[in-house]
Amino acid sequence: MSTFYQLDFEKPVLELERQIEAIETDIRRAAAPPAPAGAETASDSGAPAGAETLGVPDATELARRAEDLRQQRLTTLADVYRDINAWQTVRVARHPKRPQTRDYIDLFCKDFCELHGDRRFGDDPAIVTGFARIGPHRVLIVGHQKGRTTQEKLACHFGCAHPEGYRKAMLKMKLAEKFRVPIVTFVDTQGAYPGLGAEARGQAEAIAYNLREMSMLRTPIVTIVIGEGGSGGALGIAVADRVAMMQYAWYSVISPEGCAAILWKQANEQTNSQAARALNLTATDNLRLGIVDNIITEPLGGAHRDPRGAAKSIEDFLLRVIPELKALDLDTLVSQRYDRFRKLGSYDEL
Repeated sequence: MSTFYQLDFEKPVLELERQIEAIETDIRRAAAPPAPAGAETASDSGAPAGAETLGVPDATELARRAEDLRQQRLTTLADVYRDINAWQTVRVARHPKRPQTRDYIDLFCKDFCELHGDRRFGDDPAIVTGFARIGPHRVLIVGHQKGRTTQEKLACHFGCAHPEGYRKAMLKMKLAEKFRVPIVTFVDTQGAYPGLGAEARGQAEAIAYNLREMSMLRTPIVTIVIGEGGSGGALGIAVADRVAMMQYAWYSVISPEGCAAILWKQANEQTNSQAARALNLTATDNLRLGIVDNIITEPLGGAHRDPRGAAKSIEDFLLRVIPELKALDLDTLVSQRYDRFRKLGSYDEL
């Protein structure tokens, strides 16, 4: 249950999980078959007869203790996650075991057929594209992929896409528009890759082109921020008719560390926390500001603790939203999408 990667605010929960693991180990030992005849016994080894059972509860008592600890763990987990702040939310969104695009594809998409390349430079593994079925609906999946192992993370640039990734995404979106297939995008990136090669190949132009073209695509588009949503790297695949966020995701113009480095010339625990709070980057903040339309509830303790539960929440949301968008006239769909983004940032002068 416990993992190598630990969040400091989860320490009470992790301690309970260690206790549960220890009791479960004792239960397995208590249920183990007796040693075969001729094996060394306590008296043979010089220990007093019956020493192995002195002070050791039976399996029933151990099971009762384990159940009590599980209930206590659920209560503690709910208390911990009820009051996490913006910076803690960012850290949950970055948990290495948090489900990524390929995980969700495996969990609730059927007949996935991946498509590669932008037909101009190459293929970018930081963005995954392909056709699939979600329930009865054929869709195009587009999503950021960070990778799991060190090799995968390096290949995927930790989820920071190059311009060929955004051009690949748009090429496949145009194909989806041709066949009137809805588009579902999963956002999970700290931002577009900032290297010299990416800039030389037109990083800013590729993202700007996607923003314009996605706003005019004549097919339904649904975007879900499943983890991190940073700057133009997120927006490059997030101009949609419906934008939703997972409960412990973040979505902002810049990462807390980047903001802290600009404002306070240093990024540490204190400045990162201040920046995260000022950026209004949590799902609740984004919903209040009208930047997203829905918050998708995560399992208790975050999606990394129950990927299947998180996948079920996303699938239910998509199965509810996709039919609503497919029912709209295409002209109405595009007009509403345009109006949705035009009103962002509007204000009244008094």
